[in-house]
Amino acid sequence: MQVNSHTIERSNNGARYALKKGAIAGLPIMFGYMPIAITYGVLASEAGLNLFEITMMSVLVFAGASQFVATNMILTGVGAIEIILATFVLNFRHFVMSFSFMNQVRSLSLKWKIPMSLGLTDETFAVGSLHKKEAREPHGALFYAAMILVSYASWIGGSFLGGVLGEVIPAALSQSMVVALYAMFIALLVPSVRKEWRIGIIAVISMGVNYALSSLGVSDGWAIVTATLVGGASGIGLLKEEEA
Repeated sequence: MQVNSHTIERSNNGARYALKKGAIAGLPIMFGYMPIAITYGVLASEAGLNLFEITMMSVLVFAGASQFVATNMILTGVGAIEIILATFVLNFRHFVMSFSFMNQVRSLSLKWKIPMSLGLTDETFAVGSLHKKEAREPHGALFYAAMILVSYASWIGGSFLGGVLGEVIPAALSQSMVVALYAMFIALLVPSVRKEWRIGIIAVISMGVNYALSSLGVSDGWAIVTATLVGGASGIGLLKEEEA
């Protein structure tokens, strides 16, 4: 009995340590998510979503770029089908990330893999990829779970706070925050272009297609969807040429 009690104690200590370590690993993501989530909440409120809808989008979607795109499309009066297609194409990279991450944690049981896959974002994937050895540890699943939960909770909390602020701050101020949407995408694009100039060409192609279709009277939603698909297809050829 004494041996068993010591074994249980060591197991509990290991579990607590894994949870603590995972939560600490998620803190940088939390600090990065909060201001972006607050901005999303304010913009979504400006787009006409109520506090429940704003928060539930973060609960069910948990994808920052897609939520910003959806919010912008709602602001311009785009229909639901176009929004769903645009966000699906935008998030297609998650299939690749999920395959990679599931290969990393292949030693874990399916009951852990399924909820973890739902919590994968660019940031949690990046942090998780830096902690590969945890997947082989006895309580490794708790490490990843804690890291994802801290990130998930901060995104939901920031979205809720942004929704509250969107209802109380002056309309002129909330409308001006639309600029933050474009600033965020520029901030994401510039480092990538500096690293590989061909990505800039892909962005220009997408913008050109979107502008051309809009000029021809195509709805904003379908113009965005088509531009995303054309840009992605052109990227396959351009980046493959680079690797060759």
